[in-house]
Amino acid sequence: MADLLTLITVAAEVTDGYDRDDWKHWTDADRDGQDTRQEVLDAESLAATVVANRRIRQGLWRSLYDGQQITDAGQLDIDHVVALGEAHESGGWAWDASTRELYANDLTNPDHLIAVSRGTNRSKGKRDPAEWLPPDTASWCQYLALWTIVKVRWGLTMDQAEYNRILQEANSSCTTLRVDPARIER
Repeated sequence: MADLLTLITVAAEVTDGYDRDDWKHWTDADRDGQDTRQEVLDAESLAATVVANRRIRQGLWRSLYDGQQITDAGQLDIDHVVALGEAHESGGWAWDASTRELYANDLTNPDHLIAVSRGTNRSKGKRDPAEWLPPDTASWCQYLALWTIVKVRWGLTMDQAEYNRILQEANSSCTTLRVDPARIER
């Protein structure tokens, strides 16, 4: 993972101008009747899903951040691993509306959007790894790899504290983690 960090530009964040409404999300890009949230729920369920009124209601998901096994889709959030606000601060502020929408609904890489328990996602908010890591310490390396992959794939920057925290873990507890180069191609 430390090698992956060499592809990152370290820069100060642009903290003004973010409006979540500027990041059109949960669209149905393939027009199959399932919006982005439903697509992620369907893809990540470890068991057959139960659908009512064209919405996934039940299945079986494992929340990366806290290890919870969840069967009620209503107890899940679909997390932008790198939150929309963080993406804005890290270079997304310069994107046009179309690029922001592509980012907000990116289903081309399973590292981008993940189903996690509502509580842990909301505790994370838009904070970066210098400010928040999952309560399940066993998931830190995977989470930091996902974070870094998204940043590299989308050409986003990291602030110095964020970079330092990821590098620290890459050089200590995550030394055996290897990232397939195909995961960073967009």
